[in-house]
Amino acid sequence: MDENQIQVCKASGRGIVMPDKWSGYKLDLFTLPHHYLEDLECVFIPHGVIADRIERLANDIMKDIGDNYITVLCVLKGGYKFCADLVEQIKNLSRNSERFISMRVDFIRLKSYCNDTSTEDLQIIGGEDLSKLTGKNVLVVDDIIGTGRTMEALLSHLEKYNPKMVKVASLLVKRSGDNKYRPDYTGFEIPNLFVVGYALDYNEHFRDLHHICLISEKGKEKYKV
Repeated sequence: MDENQIQVCKASGRGIVMPDKWSGYKLDLFTLPHHYLEDLECVFIPHGVIADRIERLANDIMKDIGDNYITVLCVLKGGYKFCADLVEQIKNLSRNSERFISMRVDFIRLKSYCNDTSTEDLQIIGGEDLSKLTGKNVLVVDDIIGTGRTMEALLSHLEKYNPKMVKVASLLVKRSGDNKYRPDYTGFEIPNLFVVGYALDYNEHFRDLHHICLISEKGKEKYKV
């Protein structure tokens, strides 16, 4: 991996920055479901890199909010894989550390995409009684932040319940001119491209991919609704 292609920007909190020129890896270097091969351009972020980055995010979260009871609010559906792996890493660190995070996990679903386009219409679905977040430390875990409007709308909604603290961890953040929002913990900053895999979908397809991949135009057309 060329250091000129991927840069680590620790000080800015941007996570691992994938530059615009990053072209990913050839599909034939990895094991992928055969029925998706014609629908993908490349493997954008391999699973092993994702796993290592999540381990570091768990470490950062432990340092910042260790010795607290937190409610992890997982944003479905795309966030379930990232959330499960992040929570497991935090548990592993807690078992072997003097600091400890006691966690309760709840789920919420946000719907704001039609095909590959973000819409202004945000639907908040599920979650138990969010009034239980009053006075609690909350860690929102999401798969990807695009324009940032969806996350800002969710945070505005959560404020109504007066949580003690709210932190946000997102596996991916898209780099776009209209995205001014930054989560507290970022796995990767990527170009403004539509990626799938590792539970990220395109109209409910591709969630079963192990890696994060770039969908092809053929794939978009094939699974368009």
